[in-house]
Amino acid sequence: MVTGACFSEMGIPVVCIDVDEKKIENLKKGILPIYEPGLEVIVEKNAKAGRLEFSTSLEENIDNAEVIFSAVGTPPDEDGSADLRYVLEVAQTVGQKMNDYKLIVTKSTVPVGTAALVRKTIQAELDKRGLDIHFDVASNPEFLKEGDAVNDFMHPDRVVVGVESQKAEEIMTKLYRPFLLNNFRVIFMDIASAEMTKYAANAMLATRISFMNDIANLCEKVGANINMVRKGIGTDTRIGTKFLYAGCGYGGSCFPKDVKALIKIGEQNNYSMRVIKAVEEVNHDQKFVIFNKLKSYYKGDLKGKTIAIWGLAFKPETDDMREAPSLVIIDELVAAGCKIKAYDPIAMKEAKRKLGNKITYSDTIYDAAENADALLVVTEWKEFRVPVWENIKKTMNRAVLFDGRNIYDPKELKQMGFEYFGVGI
Repeated sequence: MVTGACFSEMGIPVVCIDVDEKKIENLKKGILPIYEPGLEVIVEKNAKAGRLEFSTSLEENIDNAEVIFSAVGTPPDEDGSADLRYVLEVAQTVGQKMNDYKLIVTKSTVPVGTAALVRKTIQAELDKRGLDIHFDVASNPEFLKEGDAVNDFMHPDRVVVGVESQKAEEIMTKLYRPFLLNNFRVIFMDIASAEMTKYAANAMLATRISFMNDIANLCEKVGANINMVRKGIGTDTRIGTKFLYAGCGYGGSCFPKDVKALIKIGEQNNYSMRVIKAVEEVNHDQKFVIFNKLKSYYKGDLKGKTIAIWGLAFKPETDDMREAPSLVIIDELVAAGCKIKAYDPIAMKEAKRKLGNKITYSDTIYDAAENADALLVVTEWKEFRVPVWENIKKTMNRAVLFDGRNIYDPKELKQMGFEYFGVGI
C-alpha cells in the first residue's frame, strides 16, 4: 500500500491489485486496511487525481504495466521457513497473462533463491503457452519502519535493488530517482545479495534488542542500571544509540518472522545460525519479564486482581499486534485469573478482533487505571509519557507501576508515591 501510494505521489500511474474483494472495495471508498501516519492523505489525493487505482484483476491491468511489484505476504510456515505460495501464485499468474516485456520485482521478504523460482515459474507458464517473451526479475526488499513508513519511502536512507540485467537496472533507476534527486542512494547488487540483505538487516536490529535485554536482565542481578549502560555504550560511534533500548521484547510482522526464516535458511544449508537462535530465545523469554515481575510482587497470587495495560500494539504509531508482547502478557494474566482493562490509542479495533471479550477495553488511560491493582505499560506511545499521575494514583487500588519500556523516571514516580518496576533498572 505504501509502495503504490508513494510511487503515485511522484506522478507514476499505479494500480494496486489484491484478491480480497472487500479490501479493494474499501480502498475505492478511501478505507485503508492498515493504520500508517500520512498514508490516508496520499492515497486519497492520488486516487482522486487518477494516478492510483485499485482492482482485483491482474489480467485486466497487466498489458498496461511495465513493472509488477509482488508485495504479497510470506508468513512463517510450520517449520519457521517463509511460505512462498503467494509469491509463486503471483509469478504463475504473470506467466499466464503477460503478452510483452515485464519487470517482475519481488518486494516481499523472501529467502535467497526465490527470484530464481519466480523466473522458473513464469517461464514454465510461457512455455505452456508457446510464447517466447523476454522478461526480467529483480529483488527490491523494503526497509520501511511501521509507524513511519511513508516518510521512510519518500526519504530513504538507501534503496537496495538486486538485478540481473542492464535494462532492469535502468527501469529501477527511473522509478527511484525522483525520491533521491540530490543524493542517489540506490545500491545495485546481484539478486541473491539483495535477498539476503533484508534478512541480515532485520536480524541485526533484532540482535541489538535481544542483546540489550540480556544485559538488562543481568543489570538487575548485579545492581546496575541499563539506562546508564545504554548511554555509556551508545556514545561509542562504532555502536551508536539506535535499537539499544531494553524492554519487554520485540514483535511485529518482520523481526520474529525473519529471524525464524534466517535460522531455517541456515539449517537448509547445513549451517547453524547460533547468534540468531540466541536472539530468538532471549526475545521469547523477554515477553514474560513484566508478567513475572508482577507475579513475584503479588507472591504468586494474582487471582481476582484487576490489571491495567497501557499499549497493545507491538510498537507506537501502528495498529499492528502481530507477535506483540501484550498478547503474551494478556494470556498469562488471563490464565492467572486476572481481570484486564486495556487501552491503546490506535490498536483497539485490532485487539477486539484478536482478543474478543478476554479483556475490557477502556476509553482512556485513566479509565484503564481506575480500580487497578497494578499498571503495566507495554507500548511506548507518546500520550503515555506525561500523564497526571496524581489522578491515577487516587483511582488505583494500589499504586504500583510495571514499566515495560523504561519510559518513566523511577525517582520521580517513587516521590509521587508509586512503587516502580522497570526492565534492567
